[in-house]
Order: sequence, then C-alpha cells, then structure tokens
Amino acid sequence: MSMGFEQAQLAVKAGIEKARQMNVPISVAVVDAGRNLLAFARMDDALLGSVELSQGKAFTSATVSVKTSELGRNAQPGGPFYSIENSQQRPMILFAGGAPIICDGRTLGAVGVSGGSLDEDETIAQYICDVLSAANMKS
Repeated sequence: MSMGFEQAQLAVKAGIEKARQMNVPISVAVVDAGRNLLAFARMDDALLGSVELSQGKAFTSATVSVKTSELGRNAQPGGPFYSIENSQQRPMILFAGGAPIICDGRTLGAVGVSGGSLDEDETIAQYICDVLSAANMKS
C-alpha cells in the first residue's frame, strides 16, 4: 500500500465531513512519505493562517512519523527533541493537528488539520487516520 491520489482525496473528504459535523471550518493537507503535497482543501470561512499551518503540520508529522502534539510535548526545554523546529528548512509545527498515516508499520504520509482549537484539529486528524486505516483493511 502506498499513499496516492485516491487515498489523499479520501482523507480530505473524511476531514471535511468530520469538520462539518463539528461545525469547525478547517484547512486539511495530505502529504506522501516524501512530504510532497498530494491533496489540500480550505473550507469556506477557515482562517487564512490555517492554509500554511495545515500543510506545515502534515510536513512535520511525515518528517518524524509521530503526531505533532506528541512532538511538541517532547520538544520542550530538556526534552529529547528540544529545538527540533529548527532542524529543517521548512518550519516544523509543534502543536496538535498533524498525524502520520501508518500502514503495516510504515509511514505512508501524513495529514495536517488547522482551523479549530488544537483539540478539534487533533480530533479531525485522528478521524482521518481512522478512516484511512479502515479503508486499507478492506482492500
């Protein structure tokens, strides 16, 4: 299984559906394992800053294969990933809303969600991963 256009479109669709259920306008980005943008959508009324943040969250999560919220907890002074946000040319985002897409122990890509509260962004990102996981099990 690899992360391709069809899976990326499914991820965006799932994210938008969940965001509508929660009444949260978001931007959602999906990247492949190489951190290349595969799909992106910005809902009406989503914050303009959510465009770059969603893409940055997806990039960050694909880079380290962990949720951005987990990375943020471990990037505090004294933590094992302290100062990681300075390790790449692109900004690393250290707060909730990014999640790796993992299948059979391999990171296929990542999703980034921005526009709601951090908890809302993380809930939607996790929902997307759950939908993709269920779809992979059926194929």
